[in-house]
Amino acid sequence: MKHFGLIGKKLEHSWSAQYFSAKFAAEGIDADYRLFELDNAALAPQLGLDGYNITIPYKTVILPYLQELDPIAAEINAVNVVMNGKGYNTDWIGFKQSLSEIMHSRNIELKNALILGQGGAAKAVNYALKLMNIPAKTISAREKIEMDLRQYDLIVNATPLGMFPNIETCPDMDYQMLCEKQVLFDCVYNPEETEFLRRGKARGAITINGKRMLLIQAEESWKIWNN
Repeated sequence: MKHFGLIGKKLEHSWSAQYFSAKFAAEGIDADYRLFELDNAALAPQLGLDGYNITIPYKTVILPYLQELDPIAAEINAVNVVMNGKGYNTDWIGFKQSLSEIMHSRNIELKNALILGQGGAAKAVNYALKLMNIPAKTISAREKIEMDLRQYDLIVNATPLGMFPNIETCPDMDYQMLCEKQVLFDCVYNPEETEFLRRGKARGAITINGKRMLLIQAEESWKIWNN
């Protein structure tokens, strides 16, 4: 039997175990997938897993403990998938594809973006937007965001604000500035409608949650583990 898992600090929000366990069963693969809440990312390589995913807050912290980095993961400077000691990033694929699908289906053109957050997810989002030729500004969301939000076509929440169980939280910004011409993308997938998205929808903005991003990056993880 092969052993896979998700590494993070708090994982009660995660759907990964259900998703991969069902996929292993459907494919007839003798493997399991477990959640590992660790206080130190350095412990991850010691678990003896065949492959694993990494979530907040370890996507950048894990880097010194890996034997090798895929070139794209090295450029992003964040990892969310590991196989045989080598780090990869599939978050950017999940973000790029899920955003592109909405843009094409609704005929949306995005000229610029604001990324809230400066962690591993934000780095992957920034990389994806570069490939899409959408200029992006990245800012911290730890404090109140004092800026004119009307100048941005796309605003991405790449922080854990609003994630289960703290579903009442959201980036502290003036949501009254938002309008129907803007797109709000939340990398959080649990709950499916975060407070960030709910407030954006109330202003008429187009809202996208992180569920499709999650599924796409998971499929890309699967490809790496079964290559």
